[in-house]
Amino acid sequence: MIGATLLPAQASAEAKVYPYASHANYCPAGLQPVTIAGVICCGTPNQHMSYQQVMAHPVRKTHKVRYHKPRTATYSCEVGEKGCTYSR
Repeated sequence: MIGATLLPAQASAEAKVYPYASHANYCPAGLQPVTIAGVICCGTPNQHMSYQQVMAHPVRKTHKVRYHKPRTATYSCEVGEKGCTYSR
């Protein structure tokens, strides 16, 4: 029952087919080199940019640089006490 409700959404989703830029076209008439999930084959692209262009697009990555203070252990060995205490 659950699988039947998910089927229409999965069937309507299309794979991204990117055009593959090459000098030679060994595909049958009406088709051109394309990439589907990184595999080069013959077909009709449904994306306007090539996969190489999509991956080369500059994306500004913002990440915070955190400077970590090194942890130093403190030892307390007082005279007259048995053993030492260690705290972090």
